[in-house]
Formats: sequence, structure tokens, C-alpha cells
Amino acid sequence: MKEKLFSTKFFFLTGLILAAVFSRLIPHPPNFAPIAAIALFGGAYFDNKKLAFIVPFIALLISDLVIGFYDGMWAIYLSFALVVGIGFMLRNRVNTGRVAIAAVSSSVLFFVVTNFAVWVSGFLYPMNFSGLVTCYTAAIPFFHNTLIGDLVYSGALFGLYALAKVKYPSLVETKA
Repeated sequence: MKEKLFSTKFFFLTGLILAAVFSRLIPHPPNFAPIAAIALFGGAYFDNKKLAFIVPFIALLISDLVIGFYDGMWAIYLSFALVVGIGFMLRNRVNTGRVAIAAVSSSVLFFVVTNFAVWVSGFLYPMNFSGLVTCYTAAIPFFHNTLIGDLVYSGALFGLYALAKVKYPSLVETKA
């Protein structure tokens, strides 16, 4: 049986992602953003793997069009794609503990990839091991907000969807 592309579940998941991405446009502490949570959520819940990438990527791109493009965007988007992959590992196995572990893993992955990109750019740090260590060390104060943001936004997205599935069982039965 062919799955229905634009189901109630699809629109609900997309709406949650758009609401989360909107929070990038309001004032917030540095690195306290929904980026990883959106990717994790999309990977976990969109049944269609293409949509698991496309919907969150489009939402992120829309917010970047408003915020403006920036150096190192490629690293953000690469991290985003890798976090969707972590979300795939959550499929049909979502629970509070796994979401928390996936959110922390996503934060660490984002930290490693994006700060490596900063170092590779060669603008701020020498291109040697000492420069790499200095780059990661300088980024540690920002990791706190990344981690808390990923946990908060993941909790909100996964929690709201869990509550919605209880109230609207059709969200469980349809494909997205």
C-alpha cells in the first residue's frame, strides 16, 4: 500500500518543526537554539527518510534566509544531516532516556564538527595541533548553552508530540 505523503502526521510534525525554527528568530542566549533538536526529531518521526531531511533542512534554510548567511554554514548543515542520522536510530524506540542520550550526542557532534570547521578555516587559529586544541578550548563556554538548548528543545518537541499522540491517535496511525 502506498503511504500518504501529506498526512495529518506530516502536517503536525512540520508544524512543530516550524514552531521550533521560529525560536531562532527571537532573542536567545548564544548557541541556545533548536537546530539539533529539529534534526533529531525529524529523523525520529518522519517515516519517509527523504522528508526526514527535506522538511527540517527547508525550515533551517528559511530561518537562515531571515537571519542571514554566515561563514561556516556548511558545517552547521553537515552537523544537521548527521543529527538526522542519530534521529533515525531513535525510530520506533523513543523514550525519555534515549532522547536525552541522543540530544547529548547531538550536542557533542555539533560541537566537534562546527569547531573543527572554525579551525580548518584558518582565520582564528594556527593550523597545527596546538591551534586545534586552542579552538576547542575556546568553544567550551558555548557548549553549555548548546547542550541545554538541545535538551530543552528535544524535550519540548518529543514531549509535545507524545502528548498529541495521546489526544489524537490518528497521529500514530498515519505515515509522514
